[in-house]
Amino acid sequence: MSRFVESDVLLRERPPSPVAEVREPRFERCGVRLLLKRDDLVHPELPGNKWRKLAPNLRAAVAGGHRELVTFGGAYSNHLRATAAAGRLLGLGTVGVVRGDELAGRPLNDSLARCAADGMRLHFVSRSDYRRKAEPAVLARLLGDAGAAAAYAVPEGGSNALALEGCAALGRELRGVSDAVAVACGTGGTLAGMAAGLGPGQRAIGVPVLAGGFLGGEIRSLQQQAFGGPAGNWSLAEGFDHGGYARVPAALEAFAAGFEERHGVPVERIYVAKLLWALAELAERGEFPRGSAVTAVVTGRP
Repeated sequence: MSRFVESDVLLRERPPSPVAEVREPRFERCGVRLLLKRDDLVHPELPGNKWRKLAPNLRAAVAGGHRELVTFGGAYSNHLRATAAAGRLLGLGTVGVVRGDELAGRPLNDSLARCAADGMRLHFVSRSDYRRKAEPAVLARLLGDAGAAAAYAVPEGGSNALALEGCAALGRELRGVSDAVAVACGTGGTLAGMAAGLGPGQRAIGVPVLAGGFLGGEIRSLQQQAFGGPAGNWSLAEGFDHGGYARVPAALEAFAAGFEERHGVPVERIYVAKLLWALAELAERGEFPRGSAVTAVVTGRP
């Protein structure tokens, strides 16, 4: 099977992921229904928002005749792993520009080892250069040093205008399902696209997994690029990062493990656990009126 035919099989539109209601005591006490959008089931190797954001970019890369993808992420990046898996499935080379040149001489963690096993070439850069990768001259130097100047570039987290179009389909799948739809946010692309796809009267809530308060501007910029201006009713629920990205304190671990035991749903710790924790807290604060329903988007698996 040719690479182009195989890419069509892999990247064709997929059926909507299922939605299931769960009876969670903290929500029931507040008179709020909790539903789970099981986007972790949307693709066996590119779950959830990773497939929704990567698929449009992968189609563009294949259509443009590119033989290699390059993208960016930290040492525990789900996006790097998904891109590496996509490259293996499509027969494309992949390069990961990884934040932190101090990691270059250390053994790979499980996440980066999975990337390497899927054929991704890892290029470690200083944190200062990584922060400046949006500057054209710095980006060109980073790509040149990585030997990826001719590769199809996918931004950190996969969030660009093409990705937002893919995530808008997620919102359309949830029209009329609940009053509010919530998703954990890293770069903000999923929220930005999803909000645009929701129906009138629905609101989208993003739960940032990193502190800093920078996501609002990023989301507005992404929507400007993708849709020409603001799209959908969205807001951010800050303060649920639990100490920073990839931090899973004991209380959050216990909460996630309890949720898994009660409902038989695997809870990814870095994003999904923080989302569910935040929604439970918001319900208890009265953020959702009694009798309303909120959908949590399960964007990935452990």
